[in-house]
Parts: sequence; structure tokens; C-alpha cells
Amino acid sequence: MLKSVHLHSRFFIVWGSLIGLFALSFALPALFVVTQVLLAIVLALCLLDIMLLYNPRMKIDAQRHLPKVLSLGDHNAVRVALKNRTGLRLSLVLVDELPHQFQLRDFEQRLLLESGEEKTVKYELRPLSRGAYHFGCINLFVSTLLGLIERRLRIPSDIEVPVYPSILQMKQFELWAYDRVTHQKGQKRMRRIGHSYEFEQIKNYVPGDDYRSINWKASSRRASLMVNQYEDERAQHIYSIIDKSRAMRLPFNGLSLMDYAINTSLTLSNIALLKHDRAGLITFSDKMGSTLKADSRPEQLNKIMLALYKEQERPLEANFELLYFAARKLITNRSLLILYTNFESAYALDRALPILRKINKFHLLVVVFFENTEIREFAAKSAETLEEIYYQTVAQKYLAEKMQMVQKLRQYGIQAFLTRPEELTINAINKYLELKSRGLI
Repeated sequence: MLKSVHLHSRFFIVWGSLIGLFALSFALPALFVVTQVLLAIVLALCLLDIMLLYNPRMKIDAQRHLPKVLSLGDHNAVRVALKNRTGLRLSLVLVDELPHQFQLRDFEQRLLLESGEEKTVKYELRPLSRGAYHFGCINLFVSTLLGLIERRLRIPSDIEVPVYPSILQMKQFELWAYDRVTHQKGQKRMRRIGHSYEFEQIKNYVPGDDYRSINWKASSRRASLMVNQYEDERAQHIYSIIDKSRAMRLPFNGLSLMDYAINTSLTLSNIALLKHDRAGLITFSDKMGSTLKADSRPEQLNKIMLALYKEQERPLEANFELLYFAARKLITNRSLLILYTNFESAYALDRALPILRKINKFHLLVVVFFENTEIREFAAKSAETLEEIYYQTVAQKYLAEKMQMVQKLRQYGIQAFLTRPEELTINAINKYLELKSRGLI
């Protein structure tokens, strides 16, 4: 019981005033009797407050409502439902035990609850890293209208919630992409690269079938002509390739570049599957990470999300040669490869450029790298001193070099664009829809 008793600030004010009156009564003896009477009243009020707070009928219900999973980088709504089951009007201070990843040490919510009243406290949390987040107990500091003593109620509400790549963002852009794509009636030209048919079944030959599709082995076994039947291949292969090296560890607005790429990969994979394409995933750094062959099955999006959930940055340089050999082995069909990486200098690009050109010979490669928004904002400021002019000149040269890297990739026939981290998802989806509408994939 003693551990749950807390003294309200009003308690110290009242008792401090009594001490002051007792001190003043040395100069004014007539005040001493009045102060004694006040002391008795305050003691009685404190005892009454304790009796009210520790009455067996004192009961408050509290329940925390959380999403099954939290979305990385998004504002996730949390609700705590409270109900006053006593016959008193209570003042409450809600202190929720939040996961340590948020580093919120001063979180509290104050409210009043009438007798029998129900209220819901709402707040938002923005996780900045993937993983398991543990929520602890709900702490309620309860006081009556007297406000001298507080009682702490500790309500067990332990739960562990995973933080996955942004599901909220995925749903948001799913609707946006659906509205943007027009579904026109009539004929639509479809570009077919190579033999754009998929095997469906073997059937008996009938006059009019293409003789080039005759399956001679099956015909010899059945002693009659059999032909391979094909269906049009509607689905293109879309791979999200994420660089996990140290170049992707730069943080912007709380999230690393790799986390921005992970959120975008999940969103783009979802849209590709809705467009009847096949989505796949490759992650790499100094060694290969997750590899998921492109597929359009219903469970593919969940596989991609689980793979992205487990990915971690590595403090080493990216091995693009390893990526090339892995792509040659894993990806057998011509595919759209969206590579999320970050080149901070022209020298870094020159080292990777021969490998990127080799990959682009077999696939449609889109290289996505990031603009340093902090340097952009610094370069836009007005310079007043010679030192500031020097620094801004260096910043502008850095930004110009980034644009030159984009142009250099395009000169070699590689699709590329430079984007702010916050605008990565919208720009990647726009690029995918553009390439699809142009019939390049």
C-alpha cells in the first residue's frame, strides 16, 4: 500500500503554509490556537482522502488499443479507454509505459472522470526503427477533489507489437496508383519482348494449330499429334534491389535511407501485384541478403514484408559484382530492376558503372539515389561572410555533381533519378507507371 501512495503538490502547499503559520505564531501568540485548529482539519482531510482512495469499491477500468502491427515512419494511433466505476469525481494522470525505442520519459495525460463516465485518451507514436516494441503497464495516478493524496493504480497491459515497413503508406499509395491508371475500353497495344507466352498445357492437335508448337515427345508416346498450348504472359517481373551498405545509413527526418527504401519497396511491390505483375526482392551489401524470386501469388506480399522486416544495415561497402552474379543466377527473364542505392561521389559511381552497364544489358535497370536535403537547404541560404561563401560554393558543387551522375547514367542507357528521401515512394511509383505505360517492360 505504501508504495502506491503519492503526495500531491497541493499537499506540500498546505503543509508548507501550516509550517509558516506556526513560525509566525512565535511573533503573534494569538495565531497559535488558530494554526492548531487548521492542523487538525488538514489531518482529518488527509485521512479522509486516503479512506476515499483506498475504499474497496475504488475501481477504474483501463484498456489500451493498439494496431496489430505498427508502421515504420508513420504516425500510429494509440487509444486508452478509461471508465470510472466509483461514485466519485476523480482526477487522473495517465502514464503509459511506452517502448524504450521512443525515449519518451515525460509522457503523461491529465483528465477528469465523473462517476460512471467513460473516456478515451488518444495519442500518436512514430517508430523510427523496425523490430519488436514492448508496451508495459498502464499507470493511473488517482486523486479526489481534495487533491492532497494520490494513489497509483498499476494495470497490467504488457504486449509486444512488431514494427513493420510502412503498411499505412502502402494502403495510401495503393488507392493513389489505382486512381491514376486509366482503364480505357477498346484495344490496347502490348509490347512483347521475345517469346512472351507461358506454357499452360498439352492438348490434342486440331487443324489450325501452329505446327511449331507440336510436342514430338508427347506425340510419340500417345501415337497422335500433341501440341503445347500457351497463354499470353501478362505479368512482368519487378525486382526491388536494396543496397544495405554504410552509404544507406544516413538519417533524414529520423529514418535512414535504407528504411525509406524498405518502405518504398513494400509499397511498390503491392502496386505491382495489383497490376498483375510479379514482384521480387533482392538485398545486398558486402554479401547477399534476402532473395525472393518474382511471383504473383497472394502470399508473395507477406513474404516480402517479412523479409524486409528482418533486414539490417551493414557497415561495409556494397559489392556490385556480387549483385551482378546473383542477378544472373536468380533472374532468368528480362525484368525491371529498381536499385535503391546512394552514390556520394562521382568516384563511387565510376567504380560501380561497369557492373551497372552489364546488368542493364539483360534487364531494364532503374537506379535510384538520394539528394542530401540538408546540403540543399544550406546551399539555398544567403551567404554573408567569406567563410559562408566558401562553404556554400562547396555545397553547390556537391549538388551539381549529383545531377551529373544522373546524366552520366542516362548517357549509358540506364534509367536513373535523384530524389529527396521523403519523396522516394511517389517518385518510384511514378517511374514504374511511366515505364509500364511506355511499354518498356
